[in-house]
Order: sequence, then structure tokens, then C-alpha cells
Amino acid sequence: MARFDVYKNPGKHAGTTPYLIDVQSDLLDGLDSRMVVPLRNVEDFPNVQLPTRLTPVLTISGQKFLLETPKMGAVPKRVLKSPVTSLADMRVQIMDALDFLFQGY
Repeated sequence: MARFDVYKNPGKHAGTTPYLIDVQSDLLDGLDSRMVVPLRNVEDFPNVQLPTRLTPVLTISGQKFLLETPKMGAVPKRVLKSPVTSLADMRVQIMDALDFLFQGY
């Protein structure tokens, strides 16, 4: 498992939240859980003004998804199967969102 890998959401909300992105440090790979942030279809927020620093829009295969940083949580490693892609190239935006959530800047 690698930080910023994206996995299909195996949960009951996969229709509106099709992906989870792993944001946990690779140094903690020995734990049996991973911290993930849901990725929601942007289409589900047509008229909502969300803070872009906290909830940046990320692209997977040409489709736009909202990083729902405030809904981050831990999941058992076993539910994260093969990664579908990596968003390591979006590391700065993802880390800015996490810093904003935890530090306020």
C-alpha cells in the first residue's frame, strides 16, 4: 500500500463515493488500518460553495471528484484491494487540505 493510492469504495455509499484515497504515511504500513479520505462525484454538489482548500477537486480518468477531507476515517487494510490509480502528483493539494483541517492553515 502506498500513500495517495486510490481504491474502489467497497462500502454501501460507493454510488456517490466511488473511491477512497489512502493518506496515511507509508512508515505506518505495519498497522492493520489505513486513514482514507472519501472521493465524491462533483456532480453531487451542483450548487454548493465548498472551501476549495479543504475540499479540492481531483481528477481520475477524466472525471472530477471532491476530496471530502472532513469525512476522513480509518478503514481496515483488508477492505482496500488493488489500487486503481495514484494521486501522488496531487500531493500538494491533498496535504494542504489535511493541514487546513488539522492546523487551520
